[in-house]
Amino acid sequence: MALKNTRLNRTTRGLLLGAVAAGAIMIPAAPAMAQPFSAPSVGSSSVQATPVASSTGQAAANAAQSKVGSPYVWGATGPSSFDCSGLIQWSYKQAGKSVPRTSYDQVSGGTSVSKSNLQPGDVVAFYGAEHVGIYIGGGSVVHAPTEGDVVKVSPLDSMTFSGASRY
Repeated sequence: MALKNTRLNRTTRGLLLGAVAAGAIMIPAAPAMAQPFSAPSVGSSSVQATPVASSTGQAAANAAQSKVGSPYVWGATGPSSFDCSGLIQWSYKQAGKSVPRTSYDQVSGGTSVSKSNLQPGDVVAFYGAEHVGIYIGGGSVVHAPTEGDVVKVSPLDSMTFSGASRY
């Protein structure tokens, strides 16, 4: 049985073609827009999505990464050389946020974050807050290690984790 070429049939066909065209445009973008998801544990009554880095934190992480290779100089706060806390302070300044100068104050100044919940931009303390770096994701931090070295990216677990803070 052939469908009549009625106004309703033409409208339905137009809507269907429009939906297919819109879907063809949106399908490739969907994976990029999807957010990581953590499944709830057994007995859990709520579902929580994996947190996404704040734009300020991501901007600070990007700024810190832009200084990889810059020399470590004790007491330096940039823009061409840094000590560990100077790198943190400079990076956050580039992101439009003021943070304290010393590693101890930087870690205690924000909101405490567990190691398992780190996001790009979080200030990570090592060795009892004697040293700090900025978490950049993927289990890595960017930091200014010590005299005679340069700003570099290192595995988070290559140093003794003491705590983390989010601004």
